[in-house]
Amino acid sequence: MDSELELVKRCLKGDDAAWEALLQAHTRKIYNLCYRFTGRYEDAEDLTQEVFIKVFRTLRSYDPVQAKFGTWINRIARNHLVDHYRRTRKDRATSALDEQMPIADPSLGGQPASQVESRERRERLQAGLDKLSPDLREAVILRDLQDLDYAEIAHILEIPEGTVKSRINRGRLELARVLKRME
Repeated sequence: MDSELELVKRCLKGDDAAWEALLQAHTRKIYNLCYRFTGRYEDAEDLTQEVFIKVFRTLRSYDPVQAKFGTWINRIARNHLVDHYRRTRKDRATSALDEQMPIADPSLGGQPASQVESRERRERLQAGLDKLSPDLREAVILRDLQDLDYAEIAHILEIPEGTVKSRINRGRLELARVLKRME
């Protein structure tokens, strides 16, 4: 497989196959980030598309000296999610939560009881994440759900690494308290 830098260069020359390869490599991770941040499947799908539109439009500004491509795209996604959060804060306060049908987990092999339990755990986790402040939520999501290292998170959030560690620790503690109260 081509390196991401080569794919970016090919994209800038108009190579649709290179763009498709970048999309395939990053869509799932960006979608998961969007879903964990919003807790809604439709919003996550829309936000993922919006993020990739921004990536496409700003691809020329990518500088491999500054960051890995994955880190750069995560920063774009994070900034877009923060902007979305700020724009929709009032809407969320006044609207009821929509019931979401979870995507079936194929690893459970069609066992309805297992799928229900898995869905309930995911929903509980999402409800707990929703109760965290945006700063703590994004740090926990990037570390524990997106599996980024501290340096990448610091780069994406544009904060010192020590602050990243502090937010992750506080976010995990608060999430544990929230989940315990939910039981």
